[in-house]
Amino acid sequence: MRPTAPDPADTEAWNAYLAEGNAKQARKRVAADVLLRDPSGRVLLVNPTYKPGWDLPGGMAEANEPPEDTVRRELMEELGVRVTLLGLLVVDWVAPHGPWDDQLAFIFDGGTLDQDRADRLRPRDDELSEAAFVTAAEAAGRLRDRIRRRFGHALTALDAGQPLYLRDGTPVM
Repeated sequence: MRPTAPDPADTEAWNAYLAEGNAKQARKRVAADVLLRDPSGRVLLVNPTYKPGWDLPGGMAEANEPPEDTVRRELMEELGVRVTLLGLLVVDWVAPHGPWDDQLAFIFDGGTLDQDRADRLRPRDDELSEAAFVTAAEAAGRLRDRIRRRFGHALTALDAGQPLYLRDGTPVM
């Protein structure tokens, strides 16, 4: 038999009831990256020190942090750059793999940096060993499979002017 929900007018009891439900519901890991370009159209990749291969700039969200704030925070911490996000390009539901539960991975459009800002971009903490603007083809060669698929769809979404929803790197809508 299911417990009966308290009267919402009883704020304390209602909040306790909701907190119990919240504690039992699944939590998702959230990753948020950015597609950032230089004036010649090359894309920014970063080389993390804590995992193999190159990646898009960004990272994992902190508890209760919106994905777009995650991107802004990570860009400032790791590269010392502030950007105005121009929109969402991709949301990818990533199935459990290896030791990881599922996650939601976002890619936002970070627009184009002017040449001076692009030239001055350098890693600012020990999480990155390098940052480089590369062509889309070079990026595809440096990125691991999962992020390569997401990156390709982000470029498609950028050209189409419409975000894409992916399921494990494959468009479903």
